[in-house]
Amino acid sequence: MSQIFGENGKVIPLTLIEAGPCFVTQIKEKKKDSYEAVQIGFEKKNKVKKSQKGKGFQYLREQRTENREQLKVGDKIDVSIFKEGDKVKISGIAKGKGFQGAVKRWGFSGRGASHGVKHEHRTLGSVGSTEAARVFKGKKMPGRMGGKRITIRNLEIIRIDTENNLIAVKGAVPGRRGTLLEIRG
Repeated sequence: MSQIFGENGKVIPLTLIEAGPCFVTQIKEKKKDSYEAVQIGFEKKNKVKKSQKGKGFQYLREQRTENREQLKVGDKIDVSIFKEGDKVKISGIAKGKGFQGAVKRWGFSGRGASHGVKHEHRTLGSVGSTEAARVFKGKKMPGRMGGKRITIRNLEIIRIDTENNLIAVKGAVPGRRGTLLEIRG
């Protein structure tokens, strides 16, 4: 992340994203594949096995699109398809935070610090009634936190650098440095 000063003097938080270039590797058709989509490859591999010939990319993703007819296999997709001021959706895998207690994972307040509360300040408390004699599914309890796919909507593109394939987006995006992101208009 970085920041710049806007025209009114306010600080705008930015995330710099290296976006592409991506290449169209395959076009799926309704007759042949039973659905319509475009397969896109990112980051060419140095070594490709014979069985993987034609798929020499580190990452392959399929995207269902309306303007499929305009694309051909081998077409290059880069940051020039976006404009400054566009609103985009960005998806990625969030940072994994491991096994966390209910206070950190769900924002519970914990127990009081008064008399009678001993060694239980950050515990969960009661987890169910005695009538059911079990814990219901979906109960907010300690467990693994993060590491899931997250989509952030309505992020504004502030700047575009077509030479270096960089996009400056207002706000934060999911994941750590080096996380693969999917940017949709």
